[in-house]
Amino acid sequence: MEKKSRKTNFIEGLHDGFPICLGYFAVSFAIGIQAAGIGMTSFQAAMLSLLNVTSAGQFAGIEVIAAGGSLLEMAGVQFIINLRYMLMSTALSQKVDPSLETRHRLGIAYGVTDEIFGISILREGILSPWFSYGAIFIAVAGWVAGTFFGALAGSVLPQRLIYALGIALYGMFIAIIVPPAREEKSILIGVLSAMAASTILSYAPAVRNLSSGTRVILVTLVISAVCAWIWPVQEEGGTKK
Repeated sequence: MEKKSRKTNFIEGLHDGFPICLGYFAVSFAIGIQAAGIGMTSFQAAMLSLLNVTSAGQFAGIEVIAAGGSLLEMAGVQFIINLRYMLMSTALSQKVDPSLETRHRLGIAYGVTDEIFGISILREGILSPWFSYGAIFIAVAGWVAGTFFGALAGSVLPQRLIYALGIALYGMFIAIIVPPAREEKSILIGVLSAMAASTILSYAPAVRNLSSGTRVILVTLVISAVCAWIWPVQEEGGTKK
């Protein structure tokens, strides 16, 4: 396979990240409105999104700020909610060139979200940091811009419209998963199994009080381990990973 240039990888990242940008713009409106509701300026709300890039983490962070919580409490909440990104980063570390410099690894890690992880892990061959930079640039731009304008809008928009805009994020993630699931039986079974397991954990008496982030981690570990055992990836030369 011919190696692509940095420019080509970056442009492809922009292309694949553009739908994510649109979804992020819509969803982050709600974050901006909530941030404005506790007295944050549009600039502060935008910086919150630029430095975090996590919807659940930012919503929880705003609640901690509004309640006057401590920095320790904030750190604990963010650690639990965003722990799943450590798993995603670990998976992506297997997609990059082993000789990739630490600065590029840190750059990729900054933009690891559910959606960017989805388009990155499904990309064929070695993951170029420049593809990640393109996807991160356009996606984070939409995330920050949506937060900024959401804070400006304040409470002008009706709450029902804000909830409706939030559906875009789920639709976007489904659009990422469906094409490979139609081509690979293992992916389809893995996705359906993860959905079933997540539903069970959400309603089972013993575990339903766990945070959503913890449930995601449990489902990810169990389902990915089972799928890796049943459908091991073949390396070049016929050996199994």
